[in-house]
Amino acid sequence: MRGAIFDYLGELIVTGNAGVGDTLPGEVETAERLDISRGTYREAVKMLAGKGLVESRPKTGTRVLERSRWNLLDPDVLRWAFAGHPDPSLVADLFEMRGVVEPAIARLAATRRTDEQAQRMRDALAIMAAKGLRSRAGRDADRLFHETLLEACGNEVMQSLGASIGAAVAYTTLFKKRAGGLSRDPVPDHQRVMEAVDARDPDAAERAMAELLLLARQDTDQALQDFTPPQKRA
Repeated sequence: MRGAIFDYLGELIVTGNAGVGDTLPGEVETAERLDISRGTYREAVKMLAGKGLVESRPKTGTRVLERSRWNLLDPDVLRWAFAGHPDPSLVADLFEMRGVVEPAIARLAATRRTDEQAQRMRDALAIMAAKGLRSRAGRDADRLFHETLLEACGNEVMQSLGASIGAAVAYTTLFKKRAGGLSRDPVPDHQRVMEAVDARDPDAAERAMAELLLLARQDTDQALQDFTPPQKRA
């Protein structure tokens, strides 16, 4: 139940249905309306505060903070952001960040990867090719490919971005699927990265990852244009 109210409030905020400066419904009111304990509500709010989404003060209640305070790379925040129609500016910023970081990760991985890591990436790529990204198995393999590449770069600071990059990969792919996209096969883009990493060619790995992200950004922008929110029941 705590997870349900946590997701309900988090999605309310990140999708903009509760705007910056708005006060969330009160503890007593929400607990009674949703048939939860006041302790469950307080715990959910505390978790949201830990992600920078809200601030609670005596007498004034729980207020939604400005987006500059949010932990935008938190996997839960990314999940809520892509739950409906994501903010195009957030999508642009996310891909801009990935475009700076991930080609450098691929470059390092090409010089530092182990044989075991390379094999894990090849196995993930094979599942992606066989199952496709419309399937859960294919999307899980896509995430594993990127996570293994990050592990192979051998940089602990970059590796701390693993959950965020994995979430970005997963939720943008799910959004494109919901928008009716995924018509273009991204496996060849990943294959080029794999071949460069396998050959220990850092220049080629960096270029291939930059190209992969450029095409992924184009696909996501098209999905943003094509997406039609589901009709709410009357």
